[in-house]
Amino acid sequence: MNDDDIIKKVSLLGLYKKEADESLNDVMIMLVDTGMYKLKEAKQVFKELRADEYISNGELTLKGIMEAQKAEKMFKQ
Repeated sequence: MNDDDIIKKVSLLGLYKKEADESLNDVMIMLVDTGMYKLKEAKQVFKELRADEYISNGELTLKGIMEAQKAEKMFKQ
């Protein structure tokens, strides 16, 4: 697994764990604040997640939820 895959999984997990009143942008900014990536890179990752149909209409799709749950299990090991 390469760095891009890990970044996408962490991003999906962040979206999966977001509070009901948080937006995608809030999660993106929170992840940028951790130093995981810069804002420009974050926007690209979220664009790729949309293109891969993990995100739609500001929410995780079923595909995104399933992938986020896999990521959660992977990181808990």
